[in-house]
Amino acid sequence: MNLATFLNASARSHGERPAIVVGSRAYLDYAALARASAGLGGALRERFGLRPGDSVLLAMANNRDYLTVLFACWQAGLTAVPVNAGLHAREIAHIAADSGAKLAFATPVQAEGIAAERPDLPLILPQSAEFARFVAADPVAPVTGSPTDIAWIFYTSGTTGRPKGAMLSHRNLCAMTLAYLADVDRLTTRDSLLHLAATSHASGLFGLGFIAKAGANILPESGGYDPAETARIVAAQESLTFFAPSTLLNRMEADATFRAASLEHVRTILTGAGPIYVEDLKRWLAAFGPKIWNGYGQGETPCTISAMPKDVLWDAYRREDAARMGSVGIARTGIDIRIAGRDGVPVATGETGEVLVRGETVMAGYLNRPADSAETLRGGWLHTGDLGRMDGQGFLTLLDRQKDVIITGGMNVYAREVEEVLLTHPDVAECAVIGLKDREWGESVLALVVPRAGAAPDAAQLDSLCLERLARFKRPKRYETVDTLPKNAGGKVLKAELRLRWSADQR
Repeated sequence: MNLATFLNASARSHGERPAIVVGSRAYLDYAALARASAGLGGALRERFGLRPGDSVLLAMANNRDYLTVLFACWQAGLTAVPVNAGLHAREIAHIAADSGAKLAFATPVQAEGIAAERPDLPLILPQSAEFARFVAADPVAPVTGSPTDIAWIFYTSGTTGRPKGAMLSHRNLCAMTLAYLADVDRLTTRDSLLHLAATSHASGLFGLGFIAKAGANILPESGGYDPAETARIVAAQESLTFFAPSTLLNRMEADATFRAASLEHVRTILTGAGPIYVEDLKRWLAAFGPKIWNGYGQGETPCTISAMPKDVLWDAYRREDAARMGSVGIARTGIDIRIAGRDGVPVATGETGEVLVRGETVMAGYLNRPADSAETLRGGWLHTGDLGRMDGQGFLTLLDRQKDVIITGGMNVYAREVEEVLLTHPDVAECAVIGLKDREWGESVLALVVPRAGAAPDAAQLDSLCLERLARFKRPKRYETVDTLPKNAGGKVLKAELRLRWSADQR
């Protein structure tokens, strides 16, 4: 099994279909993409002496050659190590060392940092003359390996320490792709995926389904989200999908230019990669209609644990069913979900416990971390570290990360419950709830609030709102207004960073 089969099959059956589009201009059709990746794969084998199983670092911002490089790795039987292009050069150098990368592809900004930190690591810049020569090299025949061969090492966001490399096999990513086609959309050659978010993460992973069905992968000329450009791309496509984390969807919903655009040709708006709040969902559904698909996954089981189908989410919105809207949906095809106590024993329906996952998408383990792998995969289940509860129909609701639960006076406070309440206040744009050490209570609840433009949330009003809807022990002891909240590349708020900062302020 080799994921390159997806590309090569589409090249045979639909070679003339556009595979990569930049703005409104077709860059490579499927026949050309398959030829380019096979040529580059041949160069990696012959010019650099790489052999199956060797790792190649992809430190690239979104660009037209990203998929060529990714599939070249797989054509040659290599392991791709995509990283967030926004990381510091030292962080990228750490990942290069941890993964044992023999070679790096990097866009100019990232290449400069890598060259300074790792002068020993060979570097190739896409769109360079050197890259063009390699692409034109003699093509390599796709390596037929084992389904358990590692295709992609996905480095976790490292919100609580050094990132860990989740080893994703060809089987894992094939199962993820088939689950997309089963649970999201039955794609055809008329479909396209617009990459507004990083191809090194969820957007790129979702792209595998479009490659398998000979759909187009579209890259904005601007390199990201520009309201007018995005509106033009949407209008020009027959059936378009894009992934957007909550931060980006909030920008879209608030932008008059994008709001005025026709979304007739938008098929699906994929979201997730962090907490999705009910108040945000209400605004997005009011603005964009029944196109929102909310998924829950982790790097350890990429993009694939549970999901709220578009029609189910829209129905909950129309019925004003906030509880159902706050769910992350039902188990994806082929996935088992268990809610368990600390002993691993399942809890009763409706009770809170850790979310455990089992299925073909679950990683092989963490690279170079056997103890962490054994702990996370103990008993044959992926221990996600997320707390949740499941109702009688199998709908999962997430409450918090285990490490983020606030214990005050011996009582558990789940930050999400408090955040959902605060976000109903019209002056609150974003918020994060954390626990700080408290001599009397163990921990006290702190709410950090980002105001809407021109607004100034009143702490007394926020407190009254919490007292109306929450048990008294759950309400924040303090409300602080902040300009922004620190986030990682996936849009998740870095609560560990917030705790460090605000704990220091207490001293």
